Amino acid sequence: MNSSPAYSNGYHPQQQQHGMSQRDKVRRGTRARSRELRESFGSGGNFGGLRVSEHNKQQQQQQQGAPCTDFDMAYFHSYAHVGIHEEMIKDRVRTETYRTAIMQHQSSIAGKVVVDVGCGTGILSIFCAQAGAKRVYAVDASDIAVQANEVVKANNLSETIIVLHGRVEDVEIDEEVDVIISEWMGYMLLYESMLGSVITARDRWLKPGGLILPSSATLYMAPITHSDRYSESIDFWRNVYGIDMSAMLPLAKQCAFEEPCVETIVGENVLTWPHVVKQVDCHTITLHELESVTTNYKFKSMMRAPLHGFAFWFDVEFSGPALAGTNNHAPSSLISNHPVEGQQRKKRANPNEALVLSTAPEDPPTHWQQTVLYFYDPIEVEQDQLIEGSVTLSQSKENRRFMNIHLEYASGGRSFVKESVMR
Repeated sequence: MNSSPAYSNGYHPQQQQHGMSQRDKVRRGTRARSRELRESFGSGGNFGGLRVSEHNKQQQQQQQGAPCTDFDMAYFHSYAHVGIHEEMIKDRVRTETYRTAIMQHQSSIAGKVVVDVGCGTGILSIFCAQAGAKRVYAVDASDIAVQANEVVKANNLSETIIVLHGRVEDVEIDEEVDVIISEWMGYMLLYESMLGSVITARDRWLKPGGLILPSSATLYMAPITHSDRYSESIDFWRNVYGIDMSAMLPLAKQCAFEEPCVETIVGENVLTWPHVVKQVDCHTITLHELESVTTNYKFKSMMRAPLHGFAFWFDVEFSGPALAGTNNHAPSSLISNHPVEGQQRKKRANPNEALVLSTAPEDPPTHWQQTVLYFYDPIEVEQDQLIEGSVTLSQSKENRRFMNIHLEYASGGRSFVKESVMR
């Protein structure tokens, strides 16, 4: 669990030994399976006390949020697979940080009403009940809600935790809530677009001045060098058992690097201090802000090395009401104690109070790992050489849970553009 608040720009140089065990693992993970699954989402019924939003009722309430598309159905269906929840719960950095955050904010949870957005198996709802919550609404559109309800009953918490099987846009909660908790972060922070569900829950139910956990998030990027990865995927083809197979190189580059790669890198791979791509205040961010995020960056390489691409990672903070915004609908740009997007964040406004979950390369690895955009061909950079450009992350019009990435980069008098989709 990362609870060190001393650094706040996403880079912690004294901890570079962490993450070595998974350094060379390259995988997309099991968390998101939406492109593999196109099955319909079961409409339900009543499962032993589990409250289910009926299909016709959902149709009548579509105006409360985005329509539920076939892609959404496939996405929800993917989370019915136990393997995804096993992977997340076994991520001790993730799960123990959430439990610690709940217990640190026990005074704001005890005797209060909580909504758990995307409750999954219900573990965060149970942590909240253990912290003394008066009532917890555990909301999930996936069929995993059926199992969550059984878990709640097995732990004798049915009087405290109410499982609602449906989208936050569709389910009904007939009271305001004091706390929203959710583990909404996707790869590259914004992939899957689940933050939108937290925003919807906030705008529908959260009392003014209510608590949101996590309270804020920051997405970072930095240029990296990773010769071992490039060699394993590309240079391998130059000499295969003494045979020149370099004709395979264009296809190998396309297959290896066309899409973003979710993998673990380490601090030694990072060429510069990171750049803040997006700062999110969960109390004030709007759905419109999530449609497209653009930032301009300028780095100066700390060493002479081949530049292989850019890595992205994120932090989330669990701050109490004193640090969080109190106007649920104020523009996030008006919150003065948060940095402007595109700037490096040097220190926190109140470092002693912020519990942090970090996915930085030099911190203990998580199931999110880091997201890397590799170039087809590396660029040789000298120490102090400038690397500059822009990146735009936008929700795919085909499927809002996919993310389009438009990357422009220039160094040493050469300019490039890379387009990719995280699906």
